[in-house]
Amino acid sequence: MRLRHALAAAALTAAMAATAAIPAQAAGPQPGHRPGGRTTTYTNAASSSFADTYADPSVIRGKDGWWYAYATADPLKSGETPGIGHIARTRDWVHWDYVGTIFNQNNRPSWATVTAGLWAPDVRYIGGRYVMYFAVTDTTLNPAGDDMAVGVATADSPAGPWTPTDKPVVAPRSNGSGGWYNTIDPAGLTGADGQQYLYWGSYGGGVHVTRVSSDGLTPVGTEQKVGRSDRYEGAYVVRHGKYYYLMASSANCCSGPATGYAVFAGRSTSPMGPFLDEDGVSMNASATGGKLVVAQNGNKWIGPGHNAMFTDAAGQSYLVYHALDRNNAWLTTPGGINRRPMLVDRLDWIDGWPVVNAGAGPSATPQKAPTTSTLLGGQPWDPASRFLGMTSVTDAQGGAAGKVTSRAVTRTRLPGGDLRVSVDLKGSAPVTVSIGSVRATVDPVRGRLTVQGTGGERTTSLPALTGWRTLTLESTRRSATASVSAEDLADPAATVTAPSLRRIGAGPLEIQGATLVDNLTVARPAAPVTRAVATPVPGRTLASDGFDSGIGSDWSWVRRQDDVTVADGTLNWPLRTVDLSGKGGTGGLLLREAPKGQWIAQVKVNLDLGADTVRSFQQAGMVVYNSDDDFARLGTVAIGDTRTVEYGRELSSGAPGKVIYGGSIVGRSASTMWMRIAHTTNRAGEQLNRAGISTDGHTWKWGATWTLAAGTQPRIGLYAGGGASPAVTASFDDFRIMATNWRAPSI
Repeated sequence: MRLRHALAAAALTAAMAATAAIPAQAAGPQPGHRPGGRTTTYTNAASSSFADTYADPSVIRGKDGWWYAYATADPLKSGETPGIGHIARTRDWVHWDYVGTIFNQNNRPSWATVTAGLWAPDVRYIGGRYVMYFAVTDTTLNPAGDDMAVGVATADSPAGPWTPTDKPVVAPRSNGSGGWYNTIDPAGLTGADGQQYLYWGSYGGGVHVTRVSSDGLTPVGTEQKVGRSDRYEGAYVVRHGKYYYLMASSANCCSGPATGYAVFAGRSTSPMGPFLDEDGVSMNASATGGKLVVAQNGNKWIGPGHNAMFTDAAGQSYLVYHALDRNNAWLTTPGGINRRPMLVDRLDWIDGWPVVNAGAGPSATPQKAPTTSTLLGGQPWDPASRFLGMTSVTDAQGGAAGKVTSRAVTRTRLPGGDLRVSVDLKGSAPVTVSIGSVRATVDPVRGRLTVQGTGGERTTSLPALTGWRTLTLESTRRSATASVSAEDLADPAATVTAPSLRRIGAGPLEIQGATLVDNLTVARPAAPVTRAVATPVPGRTLASDGFDSGIGSDWSWVRRQDDVTVADGTLNWPLRTVDLSGKGGTGGLLLREAPKGQWIAQVKVNLDLGADTVRSFQQAGMVVYNSDDDFARLGTVAIGDTRTVEYGRELSSGAPGKVIYGGSIVGRSASTMWMRIAHTTNRAGEQLNRAGISTDGHTWKWGATWTLAAGTQPRIGLYAGGGASPAVTASFDDFRIMATNWRAPSI
């Protein structure tokens, strides 16, 4: 989250005096939970039953069997004072309990000022206890204000109480000009080498990573910048296959109904980066790389971002993030705190890249809930002795676990075919979990993880893990895969796959070796989605202009710029220090009528913005225009020393006489590129406009959708401006409008 969207200091001070930690409710089945594997659905926002806003969410499955979700220090509901961070929990991702605040006046960090915001908590399980990283917007360590830092706290339970350390894990960082970098938005990671890593950063300083000590509390080694300063924040890293994936958010988190936040990803074979997109472009380059994970799609949700991720019992990935309802974007009055509830959506891995709902974007209709039930009967959080017929004990997290002394077998015979087992284990002796001839062995003594499929055996090294560890064993006809992690947050310490020649037959699940057992699930593996949803495709040409004979009669000016010329089929537009954003607008526009119904407008744009130098905010591109205070524009732009393509929106803020502007990032810019805006209407008659870009005129990348009001007939056109120094000219050619069958999303 950006600093300029911080909560008011007075509100935070009042919250400190009024807020006290709320004790966790007793563990047990949630009201209305439907056991036995029957499908349960949910509808976003996932947090709507207990909160109006739940921003910057992170999640972890506690060793007590609950999923915990944490959020930043906003008021939980409209009209309330801010809580100092929030905790909620669920068994099934449908029904929720609110647990309470993270901090209060008694346990908040001693080095945070009384007016500081405490933001973006991220929780990990390290060394047998829970470790929370969080941002502090103002510390007592420096006389100047806004010296942001990352704090760390520990607890024996994911519900707390949390005990912060007496100093930051990442101290405030000077920008060398009398101010401070945005040292916010932390997220941890356990690497495949067992090493702990910490990511943090934002616009103004960029995203960084450093190794931290084995207990997660102290940085070690040299930090590395992995995300561009004017492009990324809210980093979150997962491991999938042989790669680490950095997912980070871009653009405006908090501009009310003009919010254009979106999530992008890059990948690397090292947690330290560099993280590259599908074109091999770094997320730290001037013309910044990044593969789109999720952007707004034209339904009610806008500004999806600041994500976390989890995996359900079937092995399906899910993205947890916040977004805004464009029709209800303010928590209080227009221009005040943004209402950013928590959303949950399926995350698919297509061609090696994570995308939400196969590229369809945020869901606003009922969705199948994550799988949390087990084929063993009962519920995973039931005492393991119920499944395995062993001694029941109380584990360190206060839940009921099972104790295996040598061998335990499930009372229920499992069906044959593909299966996925997930189980929490605790002990220092080797343990084997098997279903028939498929087995996984965790050997902490020799530091090995071994998996036996029906066609062979494979072994890999296993870093030391303290406390509970999660083992997953997935068996299919083609392979058997075992994975061990501390927290099951898509950062396994070890993964190994062996071949299988046939599916396993029916039989019990067996555990051998002295260990504690808890949170045992067996489920059918999720069927992966391997194809992305369709994107807008152009059809026949409805109108075109190659500018071969000057500016045709179909075009008209808003604020004519007399030095715009046409030569050799190119429209040449010298940049001036003008802008469309802000009340009224000063930049020139060249517009034409757009057809009714569905269409795609396309133009080729040439604008050399250089690289790695500050040239804010020179830009050129296309605009969909109702008025000076109601438009969407798509342009290649210089933001500081970063080059990108922004798709911005200006509209009324809801406050009398005030407008707001926000942007969504589409992707990487280039000196020559092609732009498209695809247009359709929804059932309410609203005007949906989706942005697409290409650097070669053939391969297209589609981004966010902005919605203009029903009953309007926006014009389509061109613009350029943002600054006259250094002198540069944008050129346009091959403008065309084409038919399309693209329709509004139904998700």
